[in-house]
Amino acid sequence: MTATDRPTLEYTEFDISGMTCTACARRVERALNKLDGVYASVNYATERALVSAATVDADTLIAQVESAGYGAHVHDPEDDEWSRRAGDMRVTSLRRRLIVAALLTIPLMDITIVFALVPGWRFPGWEWLCVLLALPVATWAAWPFHRATLRNLRHRAVSMDTLVSLGIAVSFGWAVVTLAFGLDGPAYWIGFGAAPDGADAMYLDVAAGMTTLQLAGRYFESRSRRKAGDVLGALSRLAVREARVLRDGREVIEPIGALRPGDTFVVLPGETLPADGVVIAGSASLDVSTMTGEPVPREVVAGDAVLGGTISTDGRLEVRASSVGASTQLAQMAALAERAQSRKADVQTLVDRITTFFVPAVILLAAATFGGWLLGGAPLQQAIGTGIAVLIIACPCALGLATPTALMVGVGRGASLGILVKGQEALEASGRITTVVLDKTGTLTTGRMSVWETIPLAEASASEVLSVAAAVEEGSEHALARAIVQAAAANGAAAPPTAQFRAMPGLGASAVVAGRRVVIGNARLLGAEGIPTDAAHPVLARASADGHTPVLVAEDDVLIGVITVADTVKPDARAAVSALHAQGLETILLTGDTAAAARRVADEVGIATVSAGVLPTEKAAFIERLQAEGKVVAMVGDGINDAVALSAAELGLAIATGTDIAMRSADIILVRDDLLAVPDAVALARRTLRTIRGNLVWAFGYNIAAIPLAAAGLLNPLIAAAAMSLSSVLVVNNSLRLRSFSGARGRSTPHDPPAHGTN
Repeated sequence: MTATDRPTLEYTEFDISGMTCTACARRVERALNKLDGVYASVNYATERALVSAATVDADTLIAQVESAGYGAHVHDPEDDEWSRRAGDMRVTSLRRRLIVAALLTIPLMDITIVFALVPGWRFPGWEWLCVLLALPVATWAAWPFHRATLRNLRHRAVSMDTLVSLGIAVSFGWAVVTLAFGLDGPAYWIGFGAAPDGADAMYLDVAAGMTTLQLAGRYFESRSRRKAGDVLGALSRLAVREARVLRDGREVIEPIGALRPGDTFVVLPGETLPADGVVIAGSASLDVSTMTGEPVPREVVAGDAVLGGTISTDGRLEVRASSVGASTQLAQMAALAERAQSRKADVQTLVDRITTFFVPAVILLAAATFGGWLLGGAPLQQAIGTGIAVLIIACPCALGLATPTALMVGVGRGASLGILVKGQEALEASGRITTVVLDKTGTLTTGRMSVWETIPLAEASASEVLSVAAAVEEGSEHALARAIVQAAAANGAAAPPTAQFRAMPGLGASAVVAGRRVVIGNARLLGAEGIPTDAAHPVLARASADGHTPVLVAEDDVLIGVITVADTVKPDARAAVSALHAQGLETILLTGDTAAAARRVADEVGIATVSAGVLPTEKAAFIERLQAEGKVVAMVGDGINDAVALSAAELGLAIATGTDIAMRSADIILVRDDLLAVPDAVALARRTLRTIRGNLVWAFGYNIAAIPLAAAGLLNPLIAAAAMSLSSVLVVNNSLRLRSFSGARGRSTPHDPPAHGTN
């Protein structure tokens, strides 16, 4: 059933625990949809289920999910403790089982190897000591694999868990049977003649070693998965919970749910707008960076449209609500992010794709080997032993470790270089990307305004213009004011004493400086004050073409100069773009800022293609248009306005100096303080993916080569166990080579990422 087929009903959101793959999400969805009147959609990426139920209560829905073998809880946007606790419990359980398995497996290996090969050292009952050591490992420690196998079998499905569980159970069970009844196992080693009596106890070593290695892989995978954030939860926390509404001329604080289109709400300095609307009274500077990425606050007056989620920095506004609730720009961002996350959840991992065919083939081959030997006249114990040898040698320990070990080393090396990789989806996407889309403000630029040029007019000098402007702006918190004050201080200009300071939100400010009245602001303010600005027109035109913001300075009703202010490009931005081009990638600048400002930055860093004036929802649509053209897109951003685009792109990279929501939306987080982290992240992800692929080729090739030998009855379990361990060691060693990755600057030593705070 498609989304358009579903009836219009109220939806309840549930947190789902226990899912390990997209197949689990489909099982939960099928289980819920079996109930009459229930329509469910389960998102594996967010571990959530959206359920509409006309006649079924939440308890029944939770019970239905639990009957399918998973956990469920009604999602509370205000408190995500349940899902966090479920994830923590999963990781803690795996860690506990891994520790116990390792502590028991190490002495078990020592005993079985020494006593199996040196009969003179054996003591009565040594085999049963091995059984006692292996029993907790093969049962309690391996329970996650057994549980997943039982659940899969109930749904007539198999996975790598099935093969691991079957290998553990059969090898442990056959070892106990051979010990209890004195049966003989396979009788030959390759090239070494007959095996010593009692070497069949090595089946216990195989069962325990297999469990420990698989638990290690599953633990590291789960721990990496826990780092993936929930973009929807972060977006919901941005929404305002209360609104200051005008009722009968009085300001009344009401829950946001009570706000309706047409209502008038009030926003005081420092407050966030609760809804989209139109200003009907007041003026203010709005911090719109959350929605458009523009570094300069937007001046709004009566008649201007405003967006929910933006912040009034210095004025009181009365706004008539036009869009509330799910209709606001912020809510639409959340909806788009959920859609993008849902699409990304459909991507299968490399191991899943291989084991989809590999697992059932191995099971059938082991059964065929057993049947073939039995029909060929071999004794029952020899047929069983040979079939088990096939199952053991084919058990994909190396295959299971190929991804998590490379991911663990790659992530660790990346962290030392200031690059945090969240999961395999990022690595898989990095190997295919063709285009890198970069945000401007805070990504290619510093996001901080600075004085670009001071142009004196009339009889004033540049230093005098900057000095009197700084004197007026000394007490202002406006971004342009801070830039002017900092520039004056850097030039050593002394600020004259001021009096009668007056701020005019959206226009500028005025004050008496050294006995003279100074007005500083935009052309509209000077025009209202009756101050001629004709002399500044060429400067204003040039500033507009360059994407700069002009600030006019007048003294005693005479225009004495213009100060242009602009966001500055990061010093390493051009080198970073060049490095991306050297990697064969196309670069595009995507920003909500003006076309002139975007073109200036693009020319400075070497980017040919620019798309400016783009809203957050349009950013996602722009990414999707590139994808429709056949391009595989990576998005680099740092703000809330980039969150949806980061989720929509195949690969999202977030600058850690940006907002929490942007980092939660991204696949790779860059905590380094230089932009060369972007090409470094792409290069590291590509190399890690190549390592994973190399591991998989080796592991799969090992299985293909070893299975015929086992099926021919040439492999003793001791050799099978050694070969399996050697395969895993080779995979791990290949992964450790990632530690030599040095990055674009040629670093050979770890680089500690800079400390940073949460915005």
